[in-house]
Amino acid sequence: MLTSKLDLEKLNIEFEARKPQEIVAWAAREFSGRLAMTSSFGPESGVLLHLVSRADPHIPVLFLETGYHFPETLKYKEDLAKLFGLKKVIELRADPAKKNELVVKHAGVPYEKDPDACCYLNKVEPMDAALKNYGAWMSGIRRHQTDFRKSIRIVEEYEGGLYKISPLANFTSRDAWWYLKEHNIPQHPLFEKGYLSIGCWPCTRPIQAGDDERSGRWAGKSKKECGLHTFFKEVQPTIKDKDQKEKDSDISMDI
Repeated sequence: MLTSKLDLEKLNIEFEARKPQEIVAWAAREFSGRLAMTSSFGPESGVLLHLVSRADPHIPVLFLETGYHFPETLKYKEDLAKLFGLKKVIELRADPAKKNELVVKHAGVPYEKDPDACCYLNKVEPMDAALKNYGAWMSGIRRHQTDFRKSIRIVEEYEGGLYKISPLANFTSRDAWWYLKEHNIPQHPLFEKGYLSIGCWPCTRPIQAGDDERSGRWAGKSKKECGLHTFFKEVQPTIKDKDQKEKDSDISMDI
């Protein structure tokens, strides 16, 4: 366990120039026994899974089993776990009673009638409960994926003292493609069919030429995130953020 708070300003400046494998190795040391990673086992998931397996194959891999995954995703999960020798892939599920209630309420299609509630029940709640057992979690999100993700830091502190680490923050799709190729890591079987970002089958479509890689998620809706990286937990401000807020407050009082 940590004996003191991390200096996030210093760490993030340093990690901007570090390779993902160095950041993963640091996290494995810093949070030994208290670290987990999350994975959707979608396209490009093989990059972070491979890095983690090299650092410590015993690091728990949390997978949200929503009950709506493509069969190809479930098979891909089994294949990568075996290929990388991952020792602890943990499936997280929603509370059965709550899920049944939501399904009945929305005539069997909660993902169509209320996708936010569906994601919250099947993803946010199970993840929130699981992460109470850890001090930090690693995610494969990247700044190039969406406008919201452009502002992520490599290491962030969330409410409750939970740290989130994004070793691939600076990776592009091209970087991920080359990494998979270099290490002979198989791609998700639906990737070649135009699925560049894959979640639950009712909410995922192949993309069209010129679209961004996550445009096939919740197609036709303004929704772009399931909630794990947005309203899941509050990111704690750094000292720099607090200082800027105080300066802004002082300026506003003078206006």
